[in-house]
Amino acid sequence: MSMPMRRRPATRTTASRPRPTPAPAPIAPGGAGRSGASAAPGGAGGVGGPGGDGGGPRRAEVPLIPLHTAAQVRAAEAPLVEAGHGETLMRRAAHALAQEVLDRLETGCGRVYGAVVVGLIGSGSNGGDGLHALAKLRRRGVDARAVLLREDVHPDGLAAFRAVGGRTVEVIPASTEVLLDAIIGTGSRSGFTLPDVEGLAELLECRRESIVDERRPQVVACDVPSGVDVDTGTVAGDVIEADCTVTFGGCKTGLVIGAGSQAAGVVRTVPIGIEANLELPVRWLVGEDQSVGSEAGQRRRRGQCAPGGDERPAPLVRPRPADGDHKYSRGAVHVIAGSREFPGAAQLTSAAAVSTGVGMVVLQAPEEVRDRLVTMMPEVVTTSGRGSSVLQRATAAAVGPGIGRDVFQLAALGRALEWAGPGRPCVIDASALSHLNDSSFTDVELGPHVLLTPHLGEIRGVMADLDRDDLIELLESDPAAAVEQLAEQLEVTVLLKGPSTVIAAPDAPTVVHRVDAPGLATAGSGDVLTGIIGALAAVRPEEPMWRTAALGVRIHAQAAGRIDPFGCGAFGAGRLIEAVSPTSGTVAVGVDHRA
Repeated sequence: MSMPMRRRPATRTTASRPRPTPAPAPIAPGGAGRSGASAAPGGAGGVGGPGGDGGGPRRAEVPLIPLHTAAQVRAAEAPLVEAGHGETLMRRAAHALAQEVLDRLETGCGRVYGAVVVGLIGSGSNGGDGLHALAKLRRRGVDARAVLLREDVHPDGLAAFRAVGGRTVEVIPASTEVLLDAIIGTGSRSGFTLPDVEGLAELLECRRESIVDERRPQVVACDVPSGVDVDTGTVAGDVIEADCTVTFGGCKTGLVIGAGSQAAGVVRTVPIGIEANLELPVRWLVGEDQSVGSEAGQRRRRGQCAPGGDERPAPLVRPRPADGDHKYSRGAVHVIAGSREFPGAAQLTSAAAVSTGVGMVVLQAPEEVRDRLVTMMPEVVTTSGRGSSVLQRATAAAVGPGIGRDVFQLAALGRALEWAGPGRPCVIDASALSHLNDSSFTDVELGPHVLLTPHLGEIRGVMADLDRDDLIELLESDPAAAVEQLAEQLEVTVLLKGPSTVIAAPDAPTVVHRVDAPGLATAGSGDVLTGIIGALAAVRPEEPMWRTAALGVRIHAQAAGRIDPFGCGAFGAGRLIEAVSPTSGTVAVGVDHRA
């Protein structure tokens, strides 16, 4: 059916929320080291290890890491540069960049002395960072060479490089072990053309073909891979894909979303002294679990690890039952899933909800689907849904997986939306998305407590039914902005599934979850996610849906990491069920970040 939904002009932008600009941060002598905490955005809040309250396992909290635009970073740097600290900032960045290269030489090549590192050097501060890093590498015995792509390279950086015997060359040798991309930096936009340097194309081809060879050349990007739009993650022309991107001051949106996320590789965010000047952003990245009792967790709660202090979103924490809880106080999720055509969707969604942890799971499905499930999962309560009070005990609903064209299940979708109207959480996924009609969003007053969970094809269908061809086009150039505008127009929360999942809601932070878990691209994986989020929403129905969805996505990805830590993708959605349980342990999955 078509669905011309209630329209509201989309006014949201990616601009910062206004707050007073702090005084420039004092810069202590010495260089910036690497951050000590890694944040691999793939796991879920789970068991953090022994030593928690009461002698049991510690609870884990999941911090949200700020994502900044290039303009915000430049604005934060400006007062320090004007005060004469520009060279200090550059040397701090160069120190972190050189340290990353040294680590990769030691682990990948087994040596530092005599190893060949070539830097592609552009103009401006990014090229200056690269030249100073090469100078530091030269002092450690690295055969560091520079390809100058512009005549107006950073003069002080070039002088420092030449002072330690660094050579400028015009050819990248086949023996190169690390290529340093210091061409553009935060000025990087899509439409980049690969420089015409002899040996460059051959090196990049060797890197692609030798993906599992430890001797393959590695690429380290300075701040942003050349060719990636720093704010949107778009890649419209050539791109130099990196194994690691060392970014300075704050993580940039373009490194964790869209094609830029794939091009950036491991992202390491290094503090250089501008952090106190950064404005509070509207987009945040799901970070790595921190034990609630850990020093890092305490610092984050005190607001010392990111700008904004108490204004920053609180960490995500997986709920656990209290001593006095019973099955009704823990929440009940009403699942509307499955049909004769797709009976397995009901089992996946219901089982995921049970494993996530909730007081009761009620499945509404055709009789043959219910009979099949009861023999496998007797703990799930089943219903035909024909009674008027079927949702009476529910604290959240999860609707859509596998309902196909079943007329009774489609009718149940309408009743679930009516039930959700006053402010009850409801997750709408899969088949339900294509069956929303005019009255779904006009006759019932919905809000951010309702969550749509489309994949890319499904969100295009929703946008087409809205006659929003502009949003379909925007999906290609700025996916986060497209999701934000759709959420504003429909006045609901929208979760766009993918390697970089985007969650947006009206008047709320936008959350990005980046993960390297290719096995999640399999039939039924979305049904499991629906069950997870539905259970979390039932346990804490008062929690903003964007937070519940972000935690659910993380739990889903961590389950994949437990059963497929090397990203081979050789598993089905059914194997995620047991791994969803918090008692499975905590693992770091996905692409590493350091925040």
